[in-house]
Amino acid sequence: MSNPDKSGSANRSDKTADFETLCRKAGLKVTPQRLAVHKALIESKDHPSADMLYRRIKNVIPNISFDTVNRTLLTLAEIGAALVVEGTGDVKRFDGTLRKHQHFRCVKCKRIFDIDHTDFDDIPVPREIGTKFTVTRTTVYFEGFCDACMMVPHK
Repeated sequence: MSNPDKSGSANRSDKTADFETLCRKAGLKVTPQRLAVHKALIESKDHPSADMLYRRIKNVIPNISFDTVNRTLLTLAEIGAALVVEGTGDVKRFDGTLRKHQHFRCVKCKRIFDIDHTDFDDIPVPREIGTKFTVTRTTVYFEGFCDACMMVPHK
């Protein structure tokens, strides 16, 4: 996979090439719809839901259906090209950033922010879990009020 710390169009090209490789390894065709969903996801910073991405992609591909966007996002998560942000208690939200990182969710505005705290990157799996289960991913997720919502009184 490409270096996750690069930025700009070269990085998008690398991510697109990586995505195409993941699709082919999974036996999937690289369709314009899949490319559009992947591109919209990796360019977003707001951890969008399927509906949020559908509204964005519809401007580019007017005949794309919500079902196509939703199924494509689930497929991206399945092949390792995207993450489902767990624990929101709301509609599924997706993340195109594959490097190790954590999330903070504002309980008021529902925005999700990336957090980079390397101490949480390799949390050891407790022995009682490691002997009973195969852990494939660990995540750290915070909830509270973002700076903008702290300025507004909340109940």
